[in-house]
Amino acid sequence: MRAGGEAPHQVLGRLRFLLQCSECFRRARALPAALCYVPREVQYKICKDPAAANAAAAAARSLLSVWDSPGPARGGKRAARATIEVRKGGCLRATGEEYCNGAGLWVKLSKEHLEECRCSHELDEGWLLARRFGEGGDKLVPVEPAEKIQWQHQTFGVDYKPAASWEQVVDLTYSMRLGEKPRPIEQDEAAVRKFRSVPPAWSYEHDMELGRFLYDHSERSPQGRDCIKEHIYSVEVSSQADDYKACHLTDNQTETFWESNGSVGQHWVRLNMKKGTIVKKLWLTLNVQIDSYIPRRVAVYGGAPNSLQHLRTVLINESSYQDVCILRDMKSYLPVLEIRILECRDQGYDVRLRGIKIKSFWEWELNLNADMFQPEQLVRYPLLEGMDADVLYRRAVLIQRFVQLLDSVLWYLIPVSEESIGTFNVLRSMKPFLLLSKQGPALITQCLQSSESSPPSSMPKLYINRQLARDHRARPQLDPSGKNTVFTQVYESLAYSEKIKQPLDYRWPRNYIQWWECNFTMEGIVDNGGGFRDSLSDISEELCPSSGDVPVPLPFFVRTPNQGNSSSDSRDMYVPNPSCKDFAKYEWIGQLMGAALRSKEILVLSLPGLVWKQLAGEEVIWSKDFAAVDAELVKLLEVLEGVDREAFDFMFGRELTYTTVRSDQRVVELIPNGSSTVVRYEDRKDFIRLVQRARLEESKEQVAALRAGLLRVVPQAVLDLLTWQQLERKVCGNPELTVDDVKAFITFEDLNSNDPRIRTFLEALSNFTSEDLSRFLKFVTGRSRLPVQILVYPDRSGTGQLDVMPQASTCSCTLYLPNYSSAQACEELLRYAVYNCVSIDTDTDEPTGLEVAVDSPELWRHFVQ
Repeated sequence: MRAGGEAPHQVLGRLRFLLQCSECFRRARALPAALCYVPREVQYKICKDPAAANAAAAAARSLLSVWDSPGPARGGKRAARATIEVRKGGCLRATGEEYCNGAGLWVKLSKEHLEECRCSHELDEGWLLARRFGEGGDKLVPVEPAEKIQWQHQTFGVDYKPAASWEQVVDLTYSMRLGEKPRPIEQDEAAVRKFRSVPPAWSYEHDMELGRFLYDHSERSPQGRDCIKEHIYSVEVSSQADDYKACHLTDNQTETFWESNGSVGQHWVRLNMKKGTIVKKLWLTLNVQIDSYIPRRVAVYGGAPNSLQHLRTVLINESSYQDVCILRDMKSYLPVLEIRILECRDQGYDVRLRGIKIKSFWEWELNLNADMFQPEQLVRYPLLEGMDADVLYRRAVLIQRFVQLLDSVLWYLIPVSEESIGTFNVLRSMKPFLLLSKQGPALITQCLQSSESSPPSSMPKLYINRQLARDHRARPQLDPSGKNTVFTQVYESLAYSEKIKQPLDYRWPRNYIQWWECNFTMEGIVDNGGGFRDSLSDISEELCPSSGDVPVPLPFFVRTPNQGNSSSDSRDMYVPNPSCKDFAKYEWIGQLMGAALRSKEILVLSLPGLVWKQLAGEEVIWSKDFAAVDAELVKLLEVLEGVDREAFDFMFGRELTYTTVRSDQRVVELIPNGSSTVVRYEDRKDFIRLVQRARLEESKEQVAALRAGLLRVVPQAVLDLLTWQQLERKVCGNPELTVDDVKAFITFEDLNSNDPRIRTFLEALSNFTSEDLSRFLKFVTGRSRLPVQILVYPDRSGTGQLDVMPQASTCSCTLYLPNYSSAQACEELLRYAVYNCVSIDTDTDEPTGLEVAVDSPELWRHFVQ
């Protein structure tokens, strides 16, 4: 068996399966039955709490409480419905259906199982708490009875192992293999049906939002906790070199490792396990700096100290990096686990391991439980609001399973070196789920490190005149080429610097923090890094000014139409200028973006998701992505598609032709002689498709040049592994907002300084997260970043109503604040508004982009000529 890569037939089968799942996600269809598999029956044995008193531990029987549904968390008021008794050494039969909530992990008993346990109450089903979270106590451990194992061996052979997990069922169903396949245990039809049921009105966007919710609420690296404390009493090793001792195997440090010091084939690591620990997964964390120290073949033994039994021999894949799973799905407690290093790569003598990680049977992936999906937790995720918690929980379990399989084959899909021919294209639609991947970050690190170059021996020294740049910003129309901008001065200085014998490649290690040295003319600044960062900040501001009231100094980006749309919630964005053909400079901008991704520096570019998606290689969706560029056009095309003939003739007559206006305000023809060809009513859908295509591709060449520059610095594999949101954060940084930052830009009008509404509002705002504050800015101003001035007025309805929704006017950056009974009420209503009511605008003098009237030909003429 291979690790860090399963057997080839398994990998191919899982790829086929992932493609089928991906299509089901995209089309909101029922997911394959193998992903939803639940065994019809599982047998459990009681594992006593090691910390319990000896008398209790030696009890001849155990009494277990039964609920008619999974019970409440600690402190809940609902009582158990019945009690059942399990004799010491006996087993308890239950279904394979599990449920996790704040109380712990529950298992379900059918009516047949309850009758078998002599339950006195008439229940159709019952639930037992298998393991309580956050405390000790007895546990229910899945086991296979000795008589059942003996029967299987007699019937099918000693090596027979039935498929009892969903992963095994996936491999059996989708992998090609010779000989007779093991048979899966009969599935629980009712549980599988619940998993396969697609919630009403569910869509791919719901799954993506649920994935984002899981990412935001997951504990990162759950298996990286202190395994000494949780699972292991002690670690022994066969030998150790000075300064590379056994303690480094469990210190969770990335820079330390254990190194053996002995004969070939005689190296081992022995783990003395805490009582009750049942291993679900055991990983080796490799040290990959020198190939000859990497284990190639290992064997795992387990059992009592004097009678260890062989469990598994693993051939570690050559492309494996960091965490390699060498053991999984144990069914019983093993006092000792011994890892024997049989062979190293390149005929090496000794081995180096960075660490050992363990996940026990009781640890829950992503801390997933149904109580996560409470209404107050969903307010930031509008698509999930109002949905039943159990529905979201079951869907989240399936996403979790999907990601687990994706992680198992990710190494085969991503080229880890530039010579590799792997590609992620085949599974591109799965990209949104990479947020939850545990293997993705390690692969990204590996790809970046393997493509690093040595920093230049001396950094270029650039002479920059910022006074000329400031003068140009004030009147950019005098020099459209922008030769005096900091951007152009840096670009040309790097091209002609005497110290640069070859162009900079920007592929330097992350700790190389200064790419050039700036000498600012007549400023007397000694650049020890601050001047360099100032120049990057100036370049960002020249490319995409943070203020909407100043001219754009350079021709590479233009403001989106939304910047002139007072009702839009995306008013601070820029798109590449379709008219600018200076592709060499676009490529250099892409290189700077790649350099920022590799380093600790940032290049703040206010680009919409439409652009970031194209850079990351993700699919663009018109209604979702182009709305951040031109929300009015998206809405108007929706109106045009549904309009009747009479309204169409009234609005356009013979004035609508096959033309459209790009973001640079230039009119382009959609077909040959489009400006003189009238759109007929029956052809309007073809016209809509042509407009959508023209607008989506208006900056195609410029984005291609940006991406080409980015790929000169960052390997393709990294872009394959990053979602567009992650790419944006790595290039532009995470614009963290604080309440104090926002308060500095708030002015209260027509409110006395001691007005209780001010105190209530500020107290509510103090509980907002950075994302909440960014949404608040969008709700009030249409911009997600500071600086922007915010005016707060009393509620102008004059009704004096208490605890009602706030209103905002984005065109005047004004919030109209009602009266609230408490800061909590204000916080809840304001947060709901900023996440769910982004189109609220109190300007009623004219129709907004999201409330356009059908009989508004003037607005149409703004978009189509």
